[in-house]
Formats: sequence, structure tokens, C-alpha cells
Amino acid sequence: MKKILVAMDLNEEKRGSLLDAVKGCKEEGVLVFRDGASWTEEDIKDASAVIGRLPVPLIKAAKDLEWQQLSSAGADAVIKAGYLTDKIVLTNASGAYDISVSEHMVAQTFAMVRNLGKYMIDQTKGEWKNEGAAICIEESTVLVLGAGHIGNAYAAKMKALGAYTIGVKRTPGEKPEIYDELHTIDSLDELLPRADIVAMVLPGGDATVHIMDERRLRLMKKGSCILNVGRGNAIDPDGLYNVLSEGWLKAAALDVTEPEPLPEGDRFWSLDNVIITPHVAGGNSLAITSYRFLNIASENIRHFLNGEPLINVVDKKLGY
Repeated sequence: MKKILVAMDLNEEKRGSLLDAVKGCKEEGVLVFRDGASWTEEDIKDASAVIGRLPVPLIKAAKDLEWQQLSSAGADAVIKAGYLTDKIVLTNASGAYDISVSEHMVAQTFAMVRNLGKYMIDQTKGEWKNEGAAICIEESTVLVLGAGHIGNAYAAKMKALGAYTIGVKRTPGEKPEIYDELHTIDSLDELLPRADIVAMVLPGGDATVHIMDERRLRLMKKGSCILNVGRGNAIDPDGLYNVLSEGWLKAAALDVTEPEPLPEGDRFWSLDNVIITPHVAGGNSLAITSYRFLNIASENIRHFLNGEPLINVVDKKLGY
């Protein structure tokens, strides 16, 4: 029998969807539910799998752990924790957050190009004034830096609004119809000057740290916009502050920051051309996100108990 710990706070309906997944499988499985903070080493020592996250000292007690299903798309923090052995398969929730994050990105995009952040500040002051020129989405060029599930969902929405879309990814591949062009990261320097909007959806890892440094930020078109929903450290904060405070970039929208949370009194809070949200683009702000994750977890439970390959397997060297 395979013991599967579910380290998430789920209601009865959501627990039921996971319980249904163990029925009729080749190997018997038992699900044990509790939130991530209330387990003991005694509970964990004979676990075969974990859905969600547990404190590192506890999960190390699971000597027979074969599989961990993350509820997040990002896996870099878990990989860096150092407990994953070669025998443990790590899977993520890639695909669960496409709708939530891409819709947040569209909202951020309109807020930047239409100066809505500045108008909200004016409203709090009771000031009626024109905040100047806007960018037309229908005539814009949108560069998606990180053409994965979420980036593609955003690109599809921007394409539908009439934008010219350019995708950038790490490895070559067939170009989806949602992109007018698809390039690898090697072409980034040549592409940045063409974009009105740069949308960053990059995973974590050493390769993406400060990938948008001040040099690259200054390669962007004067008066263009940048948004980031991937990892905060993908943008050099010193460089970003410089190009925003001097007006080289029109605006930035940041759902992720370096550091995170952004401390009280941080210099970015005072910039009127920055829109900051506290890492809420994903999460469970949309009900559909939870159900998409549960579908992924349920499918992997069935695969696990039937001895079949799991979906959304993370390459522990690459981090995605």
C-alpha cells in the first residue's frame, strides 16, 4: 500500500476529488489529509508520496519517499532545499495557473499603457489632471520573455487584442500561431529595442538572475513598459529603479520583487510609474485555479498507483 500525504488545507469537496483518483488503481493507495504545518515525523516516515509542501526537517524523515507533487509551478525553492534524492520524482502544477496569471498580466498591461497607476494616485489626492500619452495595444509589439504555459496564455490574449507578439524561450521549437515570431534567448538583445511591452514569465534558477540588468533595460525602447510575474530576481532592481526614475521606461508592473516582500519604505513604493502587487497573480484568487491543480494532482495519483509515468515532471537540474 502506498501512503500519500496531502499537506494542503482542502475542503471536503476537494478532498473527494483526490479520493476518487485512488479508486480502481493497480496498487492500493491511502490518502492522509492535513495542512502542511501539523505533521509529525511519525506520520511521515512511511510516506510514499507528498502532495503539497512540508517543512524540510519533516520531509527528510520520509525515507521511502518516491514522489512529491507541488501545488506551485515554480520548483526552485524545493530543489535548493537539498532533500530531493535521485529516487524522488518531483512534479509541479504547471498549467494550473495559466488563466489566473495571464489575466493578471493583461490587467497590469492596460494599467501601465493607460497610466492607470498615476490616475489612482491622483484620485487619492483629489486631483483632476491628464497624465499624458498612452500606448495603443492594437498597434503595439509585445515581447513575452518566457514562452511557456503562462506566457503563451498571455500572448494569446494580447494577440486577440491586435498586438504583434514575439515569444522568447530557452530552446528552439515550433512556433505556435499565437506568436508572430518565436526566438531563443540568444536573440534577446536584438529583440528588446522592438518591443513596446516586455512581459517576463521566467522560472527561477541561476540562468535567470538579473537577466534584465541595466544594460538590457536600456536596450528597451524609450517609453516602453515592462512587467514581471515570474521571479523578482530576474530584474536587477538598481537598474530598474534608474531607468524608471529618469523616465527611460514609461512604467513597470511588478507582481514579484527583489527582495520579497518589498520592505516598507523601499524606493519603489515612491515611484508613480510602478504598479506593485504582492505576488498574487497566481495563488487561488480564482476558484478555477484550485480545480485545475486538483485535476493535475488526481491524474498523477492515478499514474503513480498504476506505475505509469507522471505528468509535469520537473528537471531538478534545470528547475522546471
